[in-house]
Amino acid sequence: MTFTYEALPMRVVFGAGSLRRLPQEAERLGLRRLLVLSTPGQRALAEHAAALLGDACVGLFTEARMHVPVEVAEAARAAARDADADGCLAIGGGSTIGLGKAIALSSGLPVISVPTTYAGSEMTTVWGLTEDGRKRTGRDRAVLPRSVVYDPELTVGLPVDVSVTSGFNAIAHAVEALYAPDASPIVSLMAEEGARSIAAALPTIAADPGDMRARVDALRGAWLCGACLGATTMSLHHKLCHILGGTFDLPHAATHTVLLPYVAAFNLPAAPAAEQALRRALATDDVPKHLARASAELGAPRSLAELGLTEGDFDEITVQAQAHPYANPRPVTEEALRFLLSDALKGTLAP
Repeated sequence: MTFTYEALPMRVVFGAGSLRRLPQEAERLGLRRLLVLSTPGQRALAEHAAALLGDACVGLFTEARMHVPVEVAEAARAAARDADADGCLAIGGGSTIGLGKAIALSSGLPVISVPTTYAGSEMTTVWGLTEDGRKRTGRDRAVLPRSVVYDPELTVGLPVDVSVTSGFNAIAHAVEALYAPDASPIVSLMAEEGARSIAAALPTIAADPGDMRARVDALRGAWLCGACLGATTMSLHHKLCHILGGTFDLPHAATHTVLLPYVAAFNLPAAPAAEQALRRALATDDVPKHLARASAELGAPRSLAELGLTEGDFDEITVQAQAHPYANPRPVTEEALRFLLSDALKGTLAP
C-alpha cells in the first residue's frame, strides 16, 4: 500500500468552556490587537468574546454574510486596516470563518477561529469569495486558522434546524473524502468516524438541543469531517453546492443536506470502498436513501425546489459544472447532471 498524507499545522483547543481560554490563545500567538468578526445575528456573542479579550480587542466587524461577497470582504479588510489589527477572531459559522479567511488571504493576518456550527471550514486551507453571481474557491496555507477553539457550549443555542443541516454539511465532507482522488487510509478513518459521530448525535440533539454529550459528539465529528475536507480534493457534490450558493444564493448548509443523497446515489456505485465505509458509519444498507430519510425525519428540507431552485436554472448549472469540473469517481455528462438535478429538485429519495 502506498499513499500520501500531509497533515495541516493545526492547533485545536476542545472542551466545554474553552471560550474562556481566548486570552491565553491570543497571548500564545503574540496577538494584541484583534478584530472580532461575526454575523449581525451573533453580535452579542462577538461582544462577549471581545469582553473576554479585553484590551487585546480593537474592534468588531459584525457584517459577515453567507458565501462571503467580495464587497463584504473588502469592507472587513478595511476595518482591520483602520483598526491596525494584528489578527482576527472569527466567531460563528461558515460565513464568519470564511470572512476571516478572506482577510487572511489578502493581508496575511493570522486568524483564531471559534466555530459555533458544524461546517468544518476552520480545519481547511479552502477559501471562497462570491462576485457577480460566481463563487470562486481556492486553497492557500495563509488562510488556515492559527488556532481553533471548539467549545460545545456555544452550539447549545444553535437552532435544531441549523444543527441538522450543518451536521449534514459536515457529513458531506466525509462522503467526498472517502472517494477523493487523493484519499488515504488516515483520511478514510477520520471520515468514517466523523460521519458516524455526527449521524449518531443529531437525533438526540433534535430531541433535546441541550444534551451536552450529543453536542460534544457532533462537534468532535465536525472537527474530523472538516479535517477530511482540508486534506483531500472535493468532487461533484461540493462543485454543485458552490454553484447553487454562489449563483443562486441558496442557503449553504441546507443545499448540502438536500443534494448529498443524490450525489451519493450517483457516485457510490463507482466507489465501493467508500460505500462500505458509509454503510458502517450510518448503520444502513442503502446510504443515499438513509441520508434522505434521516435528514427529512429531522426536519430538513426535502428538495431543491423548497430552497427556491427551478428547472429553468439547470442550463446555467450544467454550463458551470462542466466548464471547470472537479475530480469525480464517475464521468459527469450533461445528461447525468440533469437527471441528478431533476431528482434533487423533486426530492424523489425523501419519504
